[in-house]
Amino acid sequence: MSDSFDQLVHGTDEVLTGAALRKKLALGRPLRVKAGFDPTAPDLHLGHVVLLNKLRQFQDLGHRVLFLIGDFTGMIGDPTGKNVTRKPLSREEVAANAATYQAQVFKVLEPELTEVVFNSTWIGQLGAEGLIRLAAQQTVARMLERDDFSKRYREHQPIAVHEFLYPLIQGYDSVALEAD
Repeated sequence: MSDSFDQLVHGTDEVLTGAALRKKLALGRPLRVKAGFDPTAPDLHLGHVVLLNKLRQFQDLGHRVLFLIGDFTGMIGDPTGKNVTRKPLSREEVAANAATYQAQVFKVLEPELTEVVFNSTWIGQLGAEGLIRLAAQQTVARMLERDDFSKRYREHQPIAVHEFLYPLIQGYDSVALEAD
């Protein structure tokens, strides 16, 4: 266990709740490791490869990777690190980009240990009522604690209401996939 933990954290900048990772690894079963990629461009880039290589380490240790294509969140636009609201993409643009991601990801990941999933599958089933119930789980004050939103708020930059849905849906993705 310790050996696999050491391998997985090697080269990382920060490990949130290392104790939780140790506990999960101690379960003695393959973990379900989720990583989301919003298809906002047709190609994965070098920054994606860093994460893909870490996912491959999980696979090399026998864990299962859930390669999440954020086709729903891609239409919202990731607010992380942005100082302006990102232009939402059309369903057609997202679908075209997602197709190229599927072709590229297996240059790094093992297909037999990878499950490609699309978050529109479960988010689309929520409907308006479900999305409102999900949104009711957090407050605007809590959202404004996020660095990206607080900076924009302090600088009087617009934050569209739909952008608050992005981190909520990311969390819901993990729940829907029963990700470790």
